[in-house]
Amino acid sequence: MLPRCPSKRTIFAMNHELTIAFIGGGNMASALGSGLIGKRCGAHDVHVIDVNDSALRSWAEQGCSTATEPDATLSTRRIWVLAVKPQLMKEVVASLKSFLTAETLVVSIAAGISAESLGQWLGEPGQPYTRVVRCMPNTPALIAAGATGLMAAPGVTDADKAQVETLFKAVGEIVWVADDAAIDVVTSLSGSGPAYVFLFLEAMIATAVEQGMDPAQARRLALATVTGATQLAALSPEDLATLRERVTSKGGTTAAALDTFRERDFTGTVRAAMLAAAGRAAELSREFS
Repeated sequence: MLPRCPSKRTIFAMNHELTIAFIGGGNMASALGSGLIGKRCGAHDVHVIDVNDSALRSWAEQGCSTATEPDATLSTRRIWVLAVKPQLMKEVVASLKSFLTAETLVVSIAAGISAESLGQWLGEPGQPYTRVVRCMPNTPALIAAGATGLMAAPGVTDADKAQVETLFKAVGEIVWVADDAAIDVVTSLSGSGPAYVFLFLEAMIATAVEQGMDPAQARRLALATVTGATQLAALSPEDLATLRERVTSKGGTTAAALDTFRERDFTGTVRAAMLAAAGRAAELSREFS
């Protein structure tokens, strides 16, 4: 009997194993690792490099290989996730370059470092390395509830994109955008966005406490309110304006609050804040290039 031909899915799995090197083993790398190891790859498929021995301990306990400086194991890992501070990136990339192979897909989660700059640092004069994906995740990825914007340099294939999606869908939602400028917008929206929500929650809780509510009760109600509102928005077929109007009775308490927001240009303040964040992201990109 003739041997059965493997399916296309099997061939893809054989040719595109999810082998990963994390350069930088901190919080975001750990979040990605926890979403992948044992689910989409084995611990033996993951190599972690960090100058801090203490950052490597938990990885080693899971069965991952570790090192405090770049080593030959990098050449056996198809995806490199660059998870170091932006100000260190150029120096780190220079130390990795000798281990780069034609199969290496480089994924950066560093803010302010353009895909173009990474390509130039990884490549040769006049020949930038183009298998680069730039990502902007956010901190809720630590609880697998993140939102990540991604953009691909010209050398990234559909198979590469599929593997990057596997990586980041493990910790939340993903959106592909067109270029570095769009990643700056992602930074101002979802990258920095959790801080906006935390600030809003702080203000709500503080005002409730000021009016005599117990702090623990105020926190519990504020968190439940924001969680419930976002879940309703995500699950409802109606748009946000309609949902807002359904909560707002003419002449009622919600209307009084929203009138105050409008009088103080809440929308304009949010817009200015997001433009400031996007502008700073673009400045950082120019500084680090």
